[in-house]
Amino acid sequence: MKKLLVAAVMIVSTFGASAQQKIGYISTDELVGAMPEAEKAEAELKEYQASLAQQGQDMMKELNEKDSLFVRDSAKLSPSMKEIKKNELLSLYQRVQGWNQQAQEMYQQEAQKKIAPIRTKALDAIRAVAKDNGYTYVLDVNSVIVGPPGDDIVSLVKEKLGVKKAAAPAAPKKH
Repeated sequence: MKKLLVAAVMIVSTFGASAQQKIGYISTDELVGAMPEAEKAEAELKEYQASLAQQGQDMMKELNEKDSLFVRDSAKLSPSMKEIKKNELLSLYQRVQGWNQQAQEMYQQEAQKKIAPIRTKALDAIRAVAKDNGYTYVLDVNSVIVGPPGDDIVSLVKEKLGVKKAAAPAAPKKH
């Protein structure tokens, strides 16, 4: 009888502990987007992307100029010099063709380098808020299709990070 009572107490305490779990939800994309660091990183990334695009345009301009010179002067060139100039043009053309992919890869690396510390800061704040407020689980709303009821903790985390709340849209006036 005593063993049965101990087992019943253990079962009740297990169910009681699991019933105490708090679940929170957050949109990490919304949180990161609201952080001032993200705005700065986005501006820097736009500038970097413009720089990459300018480099591509400069390469294309150089290719066009060299091609025009080759067409204009090819009649005057010896066969061996013509071959050398054709190979130079072909090499430059291949560099221009590969530039778009290379620039995209460079942009992705730069974006990762700039966004990673911001995401880390956001995740650290989410963990701190979860611990401070007794949340057992915090799920990202973008990856949960169905889940148990929980609290949206984005405002708590924004507060923890010192991110100012966006002004609520004004309600339409009734006449």
